[in-house]
Amino acid sequence: MPYFEPELQLTEEEFRLIRDLIYNHCGLFFDDDSKYLLDRRLGQRVAHHNLSGFREYYQFLKYDRRRDQEIADIMDLLTTNETYFFREAFQLRAFTDEIVPEVMKLKQRERTLRIWSAGCSTGEEPYTIAMLLLEMGCLHGWRVEIVGSDISQRVVQHARKGIYTKASFRATDERYLKRFFTETDEGYRICDEVRELVTISQMNLFDANRLALLGKMDVIFCRNVIIYFDQASKKRVIESFYNTLRGGGYLLLGHSESLMNLSTAFALRHLKNDMVYQKTDTTGGGVAS
Repeated sequence: MPYFEPELQLTEEEFRLIRDLIYNHCGLFFDDDSKYLLDRRLGQRVAHHNLSGFREYYQFLKYDRRRDQEIADIMDLLTTNETYFFREAFQLRAFTDEIVPEVMKLKQRERTLRIWSAGCSTGEEPYTIAMLLLEMGCLHGWRVEIVGSDISQRVVQHARKGIYTKASFRATDERYLKRFFTETDEGYRICDEVRELVTISQMNLFDANRLALLGKMDVIFCRNVIIYFDQASKKRVIESFYNTLRGGGYLLLGHSESLMNLSTAFALRHLKNDMVYQKTDTTGGGVAS
């Protein structure tokens, strides 16, 4: 009778240990209902390293010299990366028609525009921002910097490659495809004019040292990212955004996200096209307790 190796099973204690390790690393929180997800996805990593089980895998994550790369690999397995070009059109219209003109008035002497797309996944969002700014045609003589960041190595590599299939263009007007992309055997390659405005980096939103290197931003896009955090992690990330924005800078969240019970440091601006958050210049605001 053939012998089959029994399947690994994540115990409750092992689940809590690994879940808390991931949480402390990047703020992603997995509730008790996610035990099966971690069991299924991380079980392949246990097998990959020829470990005896999840207890040994936890020790690997804590103490092995390869732990940083392993945690990066875990992020690729556990994060969701659904996105496409020109997502949330009303918000983008508020950005081009109202926010950018306001920033340009305020920074006529400095003539710099700095934008951060946090949690940019495969890069559609920062490249969308670049295309919109190029189409506006009003930033000649300005230094425009767009930073796209994500915790996942896999999606960062995809974004840097800049080649996309038709699934990424479900909300894209044909004129953008013709102006800014070249069709290749692999898909549609974004043009150098767009790429030159965008820097793609791997970044953990809990990494204070890396965040400090960003410098001040005029606008931060962080759409459909903090929904994966618990309340404490959300507050920590929002406080980082506050510190990264210049006075009067804008924070654009996903339409299902809000700062209610998270922060009093931002004013909710009712623009013509959408509602967005703006960093107030008063000293009394802060992260909600």
